[in-house]
Amino acid sequence: MKTVLFLIAFLLTIPLWSQPADLPSDENAIPEVVDSLYREDQFYLGLSFNLIVNQPSDFSQNGFSGGLQFGFIRDMPVNQRRNVALGVGLGLSSNTYNSNLFIGESNDNQTVFRIIEDIQDNSDTNRFSTNLVELPIQFRWRTSTPTTFNFWRIYPGFKVGYIYLFRSTFRDGDISVKQTDLPELNRLRYNATLSIGNGSFNAFVNYSLNSLFDQNAVTVDGDEIGLQPIKFGIEFYFL
Repeated sequence: MKTVLFLIAFLLTIPLWSQPADLPSDENAIPEVVDSLYREDQFYLGLSFNLIVNQPSDFSQNGFSGGLQFGFIRDMPVNQRRNVALGVGLGLSSNTYNSNLFIGESNDNQTVFRIIEDIQDNSDTNRFSTNLVELPIQFRWRTSTPTTFNFWRIYPGFKVGYIYLFRSTFRDGDISVKQTDLPELNRLRYNATLSIGNGSFNAFVNYSLNSLFDQNAVTVDGDEIGLQPIKFGIEFYFL
């Protein structure tokens, strides 16, 4: 009986002897690789609520004015920890502004700017929109590490844009007016930007440093139009 028990114990220990001593307990485990040269936040997508400041008297916004922006930013860390970086990219932006400012054209092909005193009918439409190509530049500070996916970020920056498409639309019953070519439009845009957030959720503000229209050429009842957009919204970053 003792011999049988000895043989059973011997057979059970054979697999332990045959296993190499230097192998990990799980041979099929995929080793974790830490990327010490990581980059962050290469793609961005933002949704905004658009306001207008520097406006003439009696100007008002009505309805919802919103915007969409997306693009790519090349992340370039400047320190060994890689939590401080510069970002330079390229993107597109589309914005809509609902207001009581009518934009049309006179018989002698001159642009007409006029404040509509009362818009009550919900079927009426009076808005203008801008589509831009943009060059964002950011100084980036964050609490990221090679293994951290949720971290705080503060990204102040500057954005240069160009309006490649402008359209104003007015509809009132059977009357429809569209305007796309405005010599008074300042197509080259300069903006100060700031994005702050944690993880996927980030708040941003984008303030236009120059007016939409040439203030020396455009007036409404003697008031300069100006119009400087300021955008508030949420922004999402992706690798």
